[in-house]
Amino acid sequence: QVQLVESGGGLVQAGGFLRLSCAVSGRTSSNYALAWFRQAPGKEREFVAGISRTGGRTYYSDSVKGRFTISRDNAKNPITTYLQMNSLQPKDAAVYYCAAVFSLLYSGSGRTDDYNNWGQGTQVTVST
Repeated sequence: QVQLVESGGGLVQAGGFLRLSCAVSGRTSSNYALAWFRQAPGKEREFVAGISRTGGRTYYSDSVKGRFTISRDNAKNPITTYLQMNSLQPKDAAVYYCAAVFSLLYSGSGRTDDYNNWGQGTQVTVST
């Protein structure tokens, strides 16, 4: 198991940018694939982006492809994953969650059931 702590959420104007961070602590955290999900009020939690344990493979939902970038720094202690969000739109407003799964063959699953470690979430608000 790992512990996940997100930060970096806030209020931004449409067209602006934010960078979310998620600190991942645990003895085997380098073996975990990491992902970002988001949940808007009244909607289901949806996959945003995922990254393999080495950072060599990344995956994005169609709604954020080209605007968001996921990355991770395995040299940091604790390991940290980032979500750079550019050209933010009101539809991107949600609580963003960091998720992790122990995986040596990560394929970017978008199913919440495939992740067994979750952070507490950080709010992103986009004003018009």
